Amino acid sequence: MSVVKPSFNLLSFTGKFRVLHLTWFAFFLTFVVWFSHAPLMASIRETFDLTSQQVKIILILNVALTIPARIIIGMLVDNFGPRKVYSSLLFLSSFACIFFATADSFETLVVARFMLGFVGAGFVIGIRMISEWFPAKQVGLAEGIYGGWGNFGSAAAALTLPSLALFYGGDDGWRYAIGTTGVMIFIYSFIYYHSVTDTPEGSTYFKPNKTGGLEVTSKGDFFFYLLMNIPLYAALAVLTWKLTTLALLTSNVAVFIYIGLVCVYAFQTYKIYHVNAHVFKEPVPEVHRYKFKQVAILELAYMVTFGSELAVVSMLPLFFLDTFDISIIAAGMLASGYAFMNLVARPTGGWFSDKFGRKRTLIITMCGLAIGYFLMSQINSSWAIPAAVLVTMCCSFFVQSGEGAVFAVVPLVQRRLTGQIAGMAGAYGNVGAVCFLTVLSFVTPQIFFLVIAGSAIVTLLAVMFLDEPEGSMVEVLPDGTVQMIEVT
Repeated sequence: MSVVKPSFNLLSFTGKFRVLHLTWFAFFLTFVVWFSHAPLMASIRETFDLTSQQVKIILILNVALTIPARIIIGMLVDNFGPRKVYSSLLFLSSFACIFFATADSFETLVVARFMLGFVGAGFVIGIRMISEWFPAKQVGLAEGIYGGWGNFGSAAAALTLPSLALFYGGDDGWRYAIGTTGVMIFIYSFIYYHSVTDTPEGSTYFKPNKTGGLEVTSKGDFFFYLLMNIPLYAALAVLTWKLTTLALLTSNVAVFIYIGLVCVYAFQTYKIYHVNAHVFKEPVPEVHRYKFKQVAILELAYMVTFGSELAVVSMLPLFFLDTFDISIIAAGMLASGYAFMNLVARPTGGWFSDKFGRKRTLIITMCGLAIGYFLMSQINSSWAIPAAVLVTMCCSFFVQSGEGAVFAVVPLVQRRLTGQIAGMAGAYGNVGAVCFLTVLSFVTPQIFFLVIAGSAIVTLLAVMFLDEPEGSMVEVLPDGTVQMIEVT
């Protein structure tokens, strides 16, 4: 009896491939909106006569809300499904985008940009959607295409929005350009809602048994989970501290925020205990268990991969400008190669994970990432520019392949918790960005690259403890019956 292998026809616009294309385009639009301000910041600065400190605060706040947002969105998508949550996120973000485009003061810009950090959580939703439509042997490649083509939205914004602003003309051209992106996601929110379903026909959408926190399956994992939540709040505390050093928050306000973060962490701990109190009363049956260490390792891996990408994209144009004494336009073009690698590298990481093993692929990408950033730390003015760009793009390939490899594993940990696990891993990406950018504020770019390389080596050691997903996951249907889901 022959076994028919599922085909992967990316040019198709039917079935699961139709859902893939519609979903990566939704993610693409969220990144266009999320980074719409970056290529137009010079015009925005001129309109409001912003100081360098005020520009920094806008850039910082753009990623601040994304940390908790990805956790929240992960819970919502597991409970309400990606179709409703993605459509709602696009719809609501359109108003925040237009709010930013029509801002009439620095304070309004700050509020609007802070709100737009929520659109960065859109990535989490598609991870659950794609995992519902693609089998385990294809999910890595599919998630890589979703992530890579979606992340390209930031590069697309940089390439198109300045020209669009010029087309509109006048001092307010940037407003119309950013407003146009808001109108686009407003329209697409309705298109997406009416074009997809959460699962293929006849499939069951598995939901968490309880809400309020991630389900764990042992007492040790419960405390491990609480420990891994601390960096999320620590990153927000670091952001608060940075705003205080820029004299944009008073010490009293900062103390109030610190106390608030502690209180929120305590409340979350209570909710997590409420969800997992049963693990202290009786052992969870072996068939229903999963290891939280899998989640923790993926979080660390994404912190180093996506976290370093966000940080490097933020500083790379200036690094090339200062190192090689070239024009701003030339520096931006040279640095853009780093982001362009997303189109190829992230799907490649997912495909390698499908073909050659989840753990092995992560090990290879972490090694390549460490070597790549070490070589970048050696770049100086004596280098030939093509050599510097080649090293940068090679490093970027391993960084973004690693991102694809991480999210090839996420859907295979525990199906019904995929949204929450994706949210936690995604939030760690923003934690990494905050940490690395904070390091950069104290050291030279060369030391900055070495710090990332060292972080990759530490993460490589953690990846050695990852268990290769094998066999099946057990899920309980709403009527109480048990279903086995293949993960290999």
